[in-house]
Amino acid sequence: MTNLARIVRQLEKEKARLARQLHAIGAALAAFGSTYRAGRRQLSAAARARIAAAQRARWAKVKSGKKQRVVTMPKRTMSAAARKRIAAAQRARWAKVKAQKKSA
Repeated sequence: MTNLARIVRQLEKEKARLARQLHAIGAALAAFGSTYRAGRRQLSAAARARIAAAQRARWAKVKSGKKQRVVTMPKRTMSAAARKRIAAAQRARWAKVKAQKKSA
């Protein structure tokens, strides 16, 4: 019976120790909770006004119909001689494939 009483006392000590640790963790969370908030930040009214004005200016620019200069690369064309060389090389490749099939 004394062993059982000793085990119960040890468990109660462990329970008290864990309760103290949980209390300390709760206090730390309470202290940090006020300084660090996960979530959206609050913008000042002046900052929101600046952002809104900038967005209105962007939309006004788009709606005004001003063509913005878009740089496009000119299309590249191949000469007729280059196309003929490529076609001849491809015909040679296919002839080689067909010849290997016949021999196999």
